[in-house]
Amino acid sequence: MRFPSRETVERLRREYPAGTRVELIRMDDVQAPPIGTLGTVLGVDDTGSLLMRWDNGSGLNVVYGEDLVRKL
Repeated sequence: MRFPSRETVERLRREYPAGTRVELIRMDDVQAPPIGTLGTVLGVDDTGSLLMRWDNGSGLNVVYGEDLVRKL
């Protein structure tokens, strides 16, 4: 896995500040919340992953370059 540049991480932090609401579009993980699940961004880590609190109680993060969400 290639990590995003510092500039990309900073852009993601501006685009997805804490409190941003998103909808899950794609996540390739057996423990993933169902597609369409809504959640709240808690922050963005140094790898560009969105730290999440999903409305169904899951805390699985959105991995940069792998998973896909839509900002609400």
